[in-house]
Amino acid sequence: MSNSLIATAQKFYAALSDNNAKPWWDENRGTYDATLKPAAQQLCDDMTPILSQITGEPVKSKLFRPHRDVRFSKDKTPYKTHLHMMWQLDTPARQNPVFFFGIGTDYVTAGAGLMGFEKPMLEDWRKFVDLDTKRITQIIGDAQAKGYGLREPALKRIPSAYPSDHPAGALLRMKGVVASKDIGHPDDIQAALKSAFQDLAPLNALLLQIAES
Repeated sequence: MSNSLIATAQKFYAALSDNNAKPWWDENRGTYDATLKPAAQQLCDDMTPILSQITGEPVKSKLFRPHRDVRFSKDKTPYKTHLHMMWQLDTPARQNPVFFFGIGTDYVTAGAGLMGFEKPMLEDWRKFVDLDTKRITQIIGDAQAKGYGLREPALKRIPSAYPSDHPAGALLRMKGVVASKDIGHPDDIQAALKSAFQDLAPLNALLLQIAES
């Protein structure tokens, strides 16, 4: 798949950012309905078996809807100004990690991980980090060496059950783990995503192992 999806999406969402209201959407939604949505859904469908092969697990895809949920938000603009999709491992584990791809007005991002750990997963994440520090920091370090950045830890301090000078203190302060990077404007989106998700597969394999423990 060519990068025409990226160019079309960024042009569309840049205009939407300046006109985020129903009249503009109604007048211009043909671009979304006829071009962006079908191309994004095709990418979701095409990447699903590829990711299943990479991970060795069943995978389900999701294309996020264009409308924002404004019920509890001060920002009442009705439409998202980005195109996001994800692929989630579909296993009996208590939490299944995801791979994701997003196009915004100023970014084209691929990533993976778990946005937020549920309480049992959070407790086991910390136990794994403490007991298997070398392996986990190696997996994280490998992703970082390939240009993937981690989201900042949610906690300012290391949990009290662990020493304040723990060598993996930053990981212990996390309440979710997501690694991502901007992949630019590749000539072939599918090939670029396959490469990125191969880079990130060890991270999601680790998270799945913890979720299954």
